[in-house]
Amino acid sequence: MRAVVTVVGKDKTGIIAKVSAFLADKGVNILDISQTILQDYFAMIMLVDMSGASEELSALATQCTELGKNIGMSIHLQHEEIFNAMHRI
Repeated sequence: MRAVVTVVGKDKTGIIAKVSAFLADKGVNILDISQTILQDYFAMIMLVDMSGASEELSALATQCTELGKNIGMSIHLQHEEIFNAMHRI
């Protein structure tokens, strides 16, 4: 199963390292990543493979939210189909 991780917030050192390390520790594989900095704001979207994940999507989504709070970012993990449905025109 694939999922989408979004990370948004004020830019600071180590965001990609912290998020990717967290995902690797949970057995989540990053398939694709795009990130940009808009003035002082950091925005990243990742497409991830959850097939090797050590926990269910809902538990990891909650942990991503908590990680975001700890590092001062907004982090969301959601099933790819839900993400696509929310962003259809």
